[in-house]
Amino acid sequence: MAVLSTQTLFAAIVLAALHFPMAQGQTIDEYQVKAAFLYNFAKFVDWPVQSFKSPVDPIAICLFGPSPFGNSLEDAVDRKVVGGRTFVVRRISDAPHTGSCHILFVASSEQRHFKAVIPDLSMIGVLIVGESPGFAAEIGIVNFKLEEGRVRIEINVHAAERANLRISSKLLSLAEIVK
Repeated sequence: MAVLSTQTLFAAIVLAALHFPMAQGQTIDEYQVKAAFLYNFAKFVDWPVQSFKSPVDPIAICLFGPSPFGNSLEDAVDRKVVGGRTFVVRRISDAPHTGSCHILFVASSEQRHFKAVIPDLSMIGVLIVGESPGFAAEIGIVNFKLEEGRVRIEINVHAAERANLRISSKLLSLAEIVK
């Protein structure tokens, strides 16, 4: 029996999460892959107990600003359960609504606006994910970047610690660590 590398295993998990009906020859687009990553982050991140009001509260994935995902994110989390919790996808446009988020995705078009409101945010227990150069190093925790046609991730471990989030070593081994 062959031993799978962590990277191969994670890639398999991401692809398995994409329960999209695909026609032969059809490709998976960038935002379907990013949606699968957002879903899978829930498997590899531990939130503080106070992040949830009850043991059955859903994991809230919030989109700051317009969604680039189409239906991909809703499809990726539909009927999925992680740690006994279902998922809910919310669209938000201002700071007061971010407190109910567990994963907060900031589209590249919204990074400047997000930077303007972040001083007013209490981001404890929120995994902030972006897709702009320098996002994880400057204001976020995780950043998606395209490299040779593939979606890669960067993680700011210090920012995760400040947010009281524990990220699995399996996920960290797949990421570029930034400061």
